[in-house]
Amino acid sequence: MLPSYPLIKPKYYASLVRDLMNFINSPSYNLLIEKTVKSKIYDTIGLFLIKVVFSLTVASLLQLMYEPENLTSVSMAERFSPLLLLVVGGIVLPVFEEITFRLSLKFNPIYFALTSGTFTYYILTKAVFKSRLSLADDTFWYRVITALIMVLLAYVVSNGKSVKLVLKRFWQKHFKILYYLSCISFAWLHIFNFELNLTNFLWLPILTLPQLFSATIAGYTRVAFGFQYPLLIHMFTNILFIGLTFLPLE
Repeated sequence: MLPSYPLIKPKYYASLVRDLMNFINSPSYNLLIEKTVKSKIYDTIGLFLIKVVFSLTVASLLQLMYEPENLTSVSMAERFSPLLLLVVGGIVLPVFEEITFRLSLKFNPIYFALTSGTFTYYILTKAVFKSRLSLADDTFWYRVITALIMVLLAYVVSNGKSVKLVLKRFWQKHFKILYYLSCISFAWLHIFNFELNLTNFLWLPILTLPQLFSATIAGYTRVAFGFQYPLLIHMFTNILFIGLTFLPLE
């Protein structure tokens, strides 16, 4: 039973961290937590607060050692008004990234197709054309059309009866690897937010530590509670940190 006012009790946060660490140590595809929606919301908020504390702590320590410029944040701040920045950075991009890195942790042909499309768009944008996800430059429609074609192809292939069965068994058998890959890829692909030089590559594991921790939480809540929960965590986190940039700091 959920205790009264759990978010003010240290033992509650300790239990959340314990459950998360157990999942990270042994990820389970068939994890199904029997909790009420209210309990899931509390747990999501609790994990969100843990994530914020961890991210702020790491960011503060990094500032003492090394703090490269986040080129993506600078680019978005230059191109969007404050309100549009909140919408794009706090809603649109979290939806895009959760579909890319978390939706297909549970196999379904349509999930697989959507993830294939968004991941294609991500790689084309970041690695091939050296562009920005939210930038409508001269390569934008090429990236979009290619991604849509990938969605259609992936759905047609994965929705075949025999292929669907094989893929579902693969997901269940190799879920641990898929979970770890989703966490590492989500974190390390954030290197494209910075200038691609040797120093930043050497600092990669530390620079992306907040994203790695976020990915472990998002993957856990996606499997245990449902897709909407990591999506909400992601949105709240982005909105919070974008909002903090609006504060008049002297």
